[in-house]
Amino acid sequence: MRTSLITRTRELAGFPHRRLNPLTGRWILVSPQRTQRPWLGKVAERPTETTLAYDPSCYLCPGNVRAGNARNPQYLSTFVFDNDYPALLPDTPPREIDESGLIVARSEQGLCRVLCFSPRHDLTVPRLTPAELRLVVDLWVEQFRTLGSMSFVNYVLVFENRGAIMGASNPHPHCQVWANATVPDEVRTEQNSQLEYRERVGSCLLCDYLQLELQMGERIICENEGFVAVVPYWAMWPFETLVLSRRHFGAMDQLTAQECDLLADILKRLTTRYDNLFETPFPYSMGFHQHPTDGQSHPEWHFHAHYHPPLLRSATVQKFMVGYEMLAMPQRDITPESAAECLRGLSEVHYLQSR
Repeated sequence: MRTSLITRTRELAGFPHRRLNPLTGRWILVSPQRTQRPWLGKVAERPTETTLAYDPSCYLCPGNVRAGNARNPQYLSTFVFDNDYPALLPDTPPREIDESGLIVARSEQGLCRVLCFSPRHDLTVPRLTPAELRLVVDLWVEQFRTLGSMSFVNYVLVFENRGAIMGASNPHPHCQVWANATVPDEVRTEQNSQLEYRERVGSCLLCDYLQLELQMGERIICENEGFVAVVPYWAMWPFETLVLSRRHFGAMDQLTAQECDLLADILKRLTTRYDNLFETPFPYSMGFHQHPTDGQSHPEWHFHAHYHPPLLRSATVQKFMVGYEMLAMPQRDITPESAAECLRGLSEVHYLQSR
């Protein structure tokens, strides 16, 4: 079966074809023949390293003033606070509009927090020590539990935007946690797909998918006893990755102490490869997808993280969803197999440490 599946996927990989994302039910057009086309498009400025350990103008550094004259404490490890410009508010009143199903709106209650990974302004996830990154994982777990226990919160999303082109307003190492009263559409789609698969097949969609990837080996980047980083077969972004837990569980509050260490390990190894890819601070959006906090058991859910990086051919060429992708379906030139081979072959020693 293993040889047959690899042969069949390789036969397809030589010409245009569609790949189905079973988590969303959406298709991605893969066009490997386009990788040789010349590039005459806009070239962005190369991202630069942040070299200041402390920046007096940074609103996330210890002791500095944020919006509304709130002052950060002289924190020594991690630090969390309610976002000064939140997208969601806990005291939003219930309101609804529904005009013949054509003009429809509902108010949304929620809460937004900012989580600083380190007091050091110049560090990033791949440059944190394993011990420092373990403190970040512990903070994620604590915030998931705290926010998820609130009566009006039904979903908690932990996500990181790294780099200005991904919308990060500050290079200081941090992420955000948004707690929603309503399960977001992307998560709801994944939930429905996992639930449908479990009811139809009797097992977990991502458990079964992980076993296929481990058997084939073509798209695995790195792994440890608790987690596997893979370029998914249906990858949409040039170097998109999926971090999957080996053990079946639904959310980070079910991580064991050892798995917290292993999660920190796999994220550091993966993001180090990202930086080493073009020897530059590598931008991405990352988020953990896990079960809702609505009080239900959700046995269909399998804990995982998505990494969506926009860089295409170099540190100056970006890939955005435009044209055909906005109007028809996502399309990619670099195959997931070639992206995985590229990432897998990179060192796990950060390029700044090897200079």
